[in-house]
Amino acid sequence: MILEDYRAQFHRQLEIVYPLEEVKAISSLAFQFVLKKNRVEISLSRKQELSPDQISTLDSVLVRLLQAEPIAYIIGTTEFYGLEFQVKRATLIPRPETEELVSWILEETLQNSIILDIGTGSGCIAIALAKNLPNANVEAMDVSLTALETAKINAQDNDTIVRFYQQNILETSSLPKKYDVIVSNPPYVRELEKKEIEDNVLRHEPHSALFVTDDDPLIFYRKITELALFYLNPGGRLFFEINEYLGEETLNLVISLGFSNATLKKDVFGKDRMIQAFKE
Repeated sequence: MILEDYRAQFHRQLEIVYPLEEVKAISSLAFQFVLKKNRVEISLSRKQELSPDQISTLDSVLVRLLQAEPIAYIIGTTEFYGLEFQVKRATLIPRPETEELVSWILEETLQNSIILDIGTGSGCIAIALAKNLPNANVEAMDVSLTALETAKINAQDNDTIVRFYQQNILETSSLPKKYDVIVSNPPYVRELEKKEIEDNVLRHEPHSALFVTDDDPLIFYRKITELALFYLNPGGRLFFEINEYLGEETLNLVISLGFSNATLKKDVFGKDRMIQAFKE
């Protein structure tokens, strides 16, 4: 079968599960991964005859996609802030809204800052900051050893220096040093919101990095804010990615714990998504 005909068949199958816009993007990534060609090369190879091995591999990818497995887990990589990251089931797939958080941090942060990323996952925030602030001292922690192994590989692949260490932030009473920036994108989706989560996320991404209990959804924000009060340098900044439904509640929590100078920011879709708090 030629590439053009197989791709049309591939698209028709994906349209059963995914919106048309996603079908095009997912299909493009799948074909680049299997055929080892970029988009232009694939476009120029429409009449190429696919080998039996290529068809078999593409069929396997299609089966996984139809089971709502994210394409990033299938191909093992995704892009974040212009960098390529390995992702595994122990790490969340980085989101565009987190790129907005990184942009905000970079706007407010000096080149030689000391930075801590709490709950780093794939390392996307810490590594993007280290890449764009080459004189900064960047550290990152996570409770998952598997996630940290992936983050270390990503730091090396992107030619950055980040110090990683394992720590459960909820069991942490002190931090290694004082920081100029503390940032976290902690678990914040309430159990009651599971019905709103897309099936590919719910079935395949790590729940421990996503969900919190309904009775205490701000548990991570409370703990990190309490630590930041003591471990931020004067003039230091605390950044959070937050639950869009709990913007005011999270902002009020941060203020009530001692950060009088705090700001809530919306993402490009107009959703409450980020908080910055300034230590005077």
